[in-house]
Amino acid sequence: MVIGNRKPATVLIVEDDREMRSLLCDEFCGMGYQLREARNGDEAFLAVLRSVPDLILTDLRMPAGGDDYIGRLRTVAPRCPIVVITAFGDAALKAQVVKAGADAYFDKPVRIADLKSCVQELLDPRADR
Repeated sequence: MVIGNRKPATVLIVEDDREMRSLLCDEFCGMGYQLREARNGDEAFLAVLRSVPDLILTDLRMPAGGDDYIGRLRTVAPRCPIVVITAFGDAALKAQVVKAGADAYFDKPVRIADLKSCVQELLDPRADR
């Protein structure tokens, strides 16, 4: 999404399932965001080290993900919003992920409209950068 004369917000999509990653990219590309992709936690971590995106949209249970994954991202991107989507969630996992620093949490299958709305809300405060 282009805000004023600023460049489009950058969203890093981290998903090990190729079809789901493609679906998410299609949906968010159509909204005008600049997209970057990662297939696992290690790729995501390296991508963030190279350049912190405006928002990270990530799966949780994937190669090189794990219990400390959100915390590791938070160490290199302390102010970047993180939205977690997972097919293996429950109330305890949600509490753990939020405590580790996630800004939002969605269970799969996720309603794309809800996910888009959440991402827009998290990116709106960045208009004043």
